[in-house]
Amino acid sequence: MADLDRYPENSFGDRFDLSKLPLARAAAGYAVQVLDTDTLLDRHSGRFLPVRTPGLDALHASFDAAHRAAAGWLDQHGGNPAQHALAIVPVGFDSTLSRPILIYGVICGQP
Repeated sequence: MADLDRYPENSFGDRFDLSKLPLARAAAGYAVQVLDTDTLLDRHSGRFLPVRTPGLDALHASFDAAHRAAAGWLDQHGGNPAQHALAIVPVGFDSTLSRPILIYGVICGQP
C-alpha cells in the first residue's frame, strides 16, 4: 500500500468532497485521470483506458480510495511521486451508455 509520506494527500490535486462541489452534472464518484487525456484508471485491469471504453470501471466511492489507486499505479509503474500527470477528478455516470462521464472534460496539465 502506498505511504502518505511518499504521496501526500494533495499529490493528485486538492482533496474535495463531491457533496460540496457546485457541478454542472451530478457526480457518481471519484476517478483517476491522466492529465491532457480522456483516460481513466480502470479498477479491474489497472490500466488507463479511454472514457468511452465498454466496461470501464473507474469510479471510486471516496477520495481516499482514488488516492490509493493513483499511488498504487505509480508504485507499480515506477512513476515519480513528485512529478506525474495523474489527477483525481469527479465523474458522473451515464446509465444509458453504461460509462463514466468526465464532468470537467479533459483536464490540462498546464493552465
